[in-house]
Amino acid sequence: MTTTPDEHKADAPDQIRCAVITVSDTRTEETDTGGAEIIRLLGEAGHVVTKREILPDEPERMRPLLELLRDTDQVDVILMTGGTGISSRDQTYETVTALLTKPLPGYGELFRMLSYQEIGAATMLSRATGGLMERTVLLTMPGSRAAVRLAMEQVVLPELRHLVREARR
Repeated sequence: MTTTPDEHKADAPDQIRCAVITVSDTRTEETDTGGAEIIRLLGEAGHVVTKREILPDEPERMRPLLELLRDTDQVDVILMTGGTGISSRDQTYETVTALLTKPLPGYGELFRMLSYQEIGAATMLSRATGGLMERTVLLTMPGSRAAVRLAMEQVVLPELRHLVREARR
């Protein structure tokens, strides 16, 4: 007997434990509007933030943190903002994709499709990506508050519980 997406969602956990990571060389907790937006939206949806970090776009700092979060039982999902562009400093995409055991190409594709409706062809500069690191969901999004809101409201939050349910199976 096959189940529908709605049945999967009904069987998903109610509250998701999330880590929020902002990738930036200049932002602080006071100036991190993207990270703050993720935290606000997660709270409104009834989820909990168990870890928040702001770190530079340096693979040697990012990789150990992501592996630590993957290996803890306190985090179901890692949501990252920033570092998804194409400048020489942006290394988040390369760092994250090297750690993914199951990429979710549809996440980045869907985000860029929706973003195109708002900002046009400039959306091609975003390398938002996502997938699983073992059983931990990891999704990246650009650093702007508008991009975070778009990703969270239209892509991430509608499927967050379902993603975690499937990742745990």
